[in-house]
Amino acid sequence: MLRPLTEKRVRDALGTVMNPVTGTDMIASGVVESVSVKDGSVTVILAIDPKTLDAMEVAGKECEVAVSKLAGVKEARIALTAHREGPAKEPSSPRQAVPPPKPPPAKPLAGVNKIVAVASGKGGVGKSTTSVNLVLALAQSGLNVAILDADIYGPSVPKMLGEGARPDFTPDDRIRPVTRHGIKAISMGHLVPEDRATIWRGPMVIGAIQQLLQGVAWDEDGEIDVLVVDLPPGTGDAQLSLVQTVPVDGAVLVSTPQDIALIDARKAYDMFAQMDIPVLGMIENMSQFVCPHCGESTDVFGHGGAVATAKEKGIEVLGEIPLNPAIMQNAEAGTPIVLAGNDNAIAETYRAIARSVMQALAKV
Repeated sequence: MLRPLTEKRVRDALGTVMNPVTGTDMIASGVVESVSVKDGSVTVILAIDPKTLDAMEVAGKECEVAVSKLAGVKEARIALTAHREGPAKEPSSPRQAVPPPKPPPAKPLAGVNKIVAVASGKGGVGKSTTSVNLVLALAQSGLNVAILDADIYGPSVPKMLGEGARPDFTPDDRIRPVTRHGIKAISMGHLVPEDRATIWRGPMVIGAIQQLLQGVAWDEDGEIDVLVVDLPPGTGDAQLSLVQTVPVDGAVLVSTPQDIALIDARKAYDMFAQMDIPVLGMIENMSQFVCPHCGESTDVFGHGGAVATAKEKGIEVLGEIPLNPAIMQNAEAGTPIVLAGNDNAIAETYRAIARSVMQALAKV
């Protein structure tokens, strides 16, 4: 059954397109003057400054593409209107650079009390596995929690949580998150087939992050105590979109011990410091390999590097997770190791990390 073509759906589509002048999406920047929907024909009026015509014509084409993709759209027209209020003034001499406009302040997410970002700066360090086990450990402590997989290009949270129902929509046209192992979750992996690549440019990634944050019915069954956001590697569009859209209460850094991973972990720390987001602590992942046969420990990636970096930056060491095949095997089976039983030492380490995160959140 096709969803009806509504003005809200059109505006949501426009919200995935970045305004190249303001750096925010087309809706947030206020340039959408009107939206008309009639018999499958959509007309959007954009009110622009004449001086930005070239840039906004390109953005208008992107708006047309985004709206045309909506089910039920037969024709999409984007019209740009510009009004000059008076003759242009000669620039003063010497000409001074005009700083870019600041993005609008982040708005609290309805129904979510705390937001924790899990970041690494570098891929392949086990950040998503850590995020999933952390959110499940928080749930075992009695909290109502959820996880948002913000890795648009390589979402892995759906597989780690196991197969289940696909998202549907609430009566007010919001995405209803899936529920697995007692927690709510949403990811591009829930919305796009697993074998289909997401080939998007930066503005579309920003729009997707905003939609996964603000367009999801997190509050439908009661408030979420903690929303864990599994960020992709790096310090780019997804990270900036998150912190500019919603207030983030704290960040957890994940790194393996070797120097190359720690370089990127330091960059992630610096990113959060510049954005005035407290770093709740560091987790050293894959810290040691303990042979299941002889019990001998081997420092495959070195040992203690993340601990030393945390001390250097003055942040708490939340825990050290060993390199253990059982963690990977449980994640790929859709039953993360935190669910493996109370007598599991690795699961208990994740629970201890969750308790430390809760204590740190209480102080911010």
